[in-house]
Amino acid sequence: MSIITIPICGIKHSVLEYSEAILIFNTWVQRRDKSRQVCTSNVHTIVMCQTDKELADITNKADMVTMDGQPMRWYANLVHKVGLRDRVCGPELMQRCLAAGVDKGWKHFFLGSTEAVLEGLCKRLSENYPGIKIVGCYSPPFRTLNEEEHQMIVNMINSSNADFLWVGLGAPKQEKWIAKNLHLLHIPVQIGVGAAFDFHSGNIRRAPAILQKYGFEWLYRIIQDPRLLKRYFMTNPVFLFMFFRDYFQARIISSRRLLDKS
Repeated sequence: MSIITIPICGIKHSVLEYSEAILIFNTWVQRRDKSRQVCTSNVHTIVMCQTDKELADITNKADMVTMDGQPMRWYANLVHKVGLRDRVCGPELMQRCLAAGVDKGWKHFFLGSTEAVLEGLCKRLSENYPGIKIVGCYSPPFRTLNEEEHQMIVNMINSSNADFLWVGLGAPKQEKWIAKNLHLLHIPVQIGVGAAFDFHSGNIRRAPAILQKYGFEWLYRIIQDPRLLKRYFMTNPVFLFMFFRDYFQARIISSRRLLDKS
């Protein structure tokens, strides 16, 4: 199944729904012919890509880039007219994959966060998804790893024979870690999911569905963690500027084409 892509602020994004993403993952797991990177893109990562060339290159080379934030979906629908009904956000995609994978026998490895969060995550997932196959989890030290430590992590993940590697190191660290190790890890699907471990372990509450639907999840997160205030108020205005710039450019181009045809 081929993936249609569109540019959002110069960054490649995949046009798909949750069900389509899971079908593609199933194909990748069955083939097990190569390791593939999946990026979850939101306002924060798109704005970072404007100045972080390494992150932009990683995202544009990824096998799948989901529209994690509602503003990505709005952009896709208004600028590119793709008609997406919903975004494909990391925490929800993870949850749906875990559920779908029970009958399929998918095996999962979790890398990132703290030992306490991982312990809570594995406990809750085992309760919520009876029969789930969790084949490993590891909380790396919050410092630069030496070569021996790095190789230990690679060996640990490979020996688990996992189908999915879920990485919760935060952006852009998780995207760069996956890209750096993609050729070393024999895991078909490798996804950076940010705060998903905290959400699914119960460590942090997710925003109510109504706030998620209308793109105000970021506001709920600021209320929970005021330290995020700087991040959102530095990135949201930049994205809005690029959004409206590209929207009006697309409308101008569309109007000119209509005039040419008449």
